Amino acid sequence: MFNPYLTLKSLYRKALYQHGEKIAVVFEGKSVTYRELLKSANRVARALIRCGVKPDTRVALLMSNCLEYVMSDMGIIQAGAAKVPLNDMLGEKEISYILKDSNAEVVIVGRNFFDVVNKIKDDLPELKKIVGIAPAEQCPDGFVSWEDFQANEPETNVDVNVSSKNLAVIMYTGGTTGLPKGVVHTQENIVINLFSHIIELGLQDDERILLTSPLPHSAGFILSAGLIKGTVNFIERKFDPQGVLDHLEKNRITLTFMVPTMIYRVMDQIQGREYDFSSLRTILYGAAPITVERLKQGFEIFGPVFMQLFGQSEAPNFITRLKKSDHTMDPSYERRLRSCGQPVAMAQVKIVDEEGNEVPRGEKGEIVAWTPYNMIGYHKQPDKTAETLKDGWLHTGDVGMMDEDGYVYLLDRKKDMIITGGMNVYTTEVENAIQKHPGVSQVAVIGVPHPDWGEAVMAIIVPKEGHSLTEESIRELCAKELSKYKWPKEIRLVDALPLTPYGKIDKKALRKPYWDLASRNIN
Repeated sequence: MFNPYLTLKSLYRKALYQHGEKIAVVFEGKSVTYRELLKSANRVARALIRCGVKPDTRVALLMSNCLEYVMSDMGIIQAGAAKVPLNDMLGEKEISYILKDSNAEVVIVGRNFFDVVNKIKDDLPELKKIVGIAPAEQCPDGFVSWEDFQANEPETNVDVNVSSKNLAVIMYTGGTTGLPKGVVHTQENIVINLFSHIIELGLQDDERILLTSPLPHSAGFILSAGLIKGTVNFIERKFDPQGVLDHLEKNRITLTFMVPTMIYRVMDQIQGREYDFSSLRTILYGAAPITVERLKQGFEIFGPVFMQLFGQSEAPNFITRLKKSDHTMDPSYERRLRSCGQPVAMAQVKIVDEEGNEVPRGEKGEIVAWTPYNMIGYHKQPDKTAETLKDGWLHTGDVGMMDEDGYVYLLDRKKDMIITGGMNVYTTEVENAIQKHPGVSQVAVIGVPHPDWGEAVMAIIVPKEGHSLTEESIRELCAKELSKYKWPKEIRLVDALPLTPYGKIDKKALRKPYWDLASRNIN
């Protein structure tokens, strides 16, 4: 049945109009009101439609945080198209694969990616239009400038029939084979998910939000939820600890999102100086817990403002939440700081065994979740979809337990994945890259505890006999094959790798010396 109301188009047309002359987004000293954002969204939507874009057409965004990202995002929504957001830390191979796999027909590109897109564009037969965020004279041949693309389009509302079942976004997440998987969400999925953000974050009308991490990830959902509520949103091109401190004080920020690595760097940057953080109500963090010692330091600096989320691209951001009141130093409840909180209002969570049966409280198993915003599947990967979605339940690939009070504890990963600085790194992908080196006989990649990054990527390598192998040559190879955040921070050369009784590399044995002092096998 055609439902025009549970759509992003309907939601934002109304929200942007109603918030009117209020400031929506501030970037590098330039501000845009909600009314101006609606007009720019309509211009972009009309330009996209003129290119043949219609509901479910894929439009890719490849740029660092900027005003044009937000305008393009809102324009895609008003055109009823499906957004394909690309992280600005991706390398050429991943960018090429995602643009091809997603069947993107339009890509809007920041100038820092002009060379990459210009190089690969001839290998993308479905790509019809490349829009460059730069003046015409600075765009390569075959690109159209941002100004020429949309500036002369009418600013009036766009009439496009969008259904709640049309696609809203295809987000790419790392795959165990080394190839990213496209996580598909419908309009209805994302509308409900944004409502969940508003509820769980407790967003208020006077919120002033600071976002310094990439908008294609969690930060983009927080921005989207804020725009519904009419918040003032300060975005930065990249994270800078001193910049965060200045924003918090000068712009009276009430809410910000960071991964623990970023929080640690901000706290270390203070260096005894005095700041006014009295406006700050919420520091939202994810990807890993904060250590107890660091949390004590955070309480002293910022007060009781910390909130932790746990989610996946498959169920964005909110499966569980560790509330501000759970961040306590009370010895009776301090153990909860090792958890990722309780299921959010819209989620059901249980722990299951290998057969899918729920296990008793306190026992280990896989964390599975039902939410009304679970993905509908992986793009063009029905087998992977069937493995992950079973009877409506999302199998997260995380091993955990639930205590008697319903708090969920992450203990390990069924999927061989490392989370370093908030970014997912699949060990298989790194191993496949390193294995290309002619001097490598065997390689195992593991995550090890790191005080700054949460986990660090470590490569343990057995050199081939008769080959001279250096760490430098491995690093050079990784620089060519992998995005920077996937590069090993430590490389060890060994004579042999431990094996299981079945002859497989025993990664548990490799990890054990590093994790013996940790409370769990993921950090």
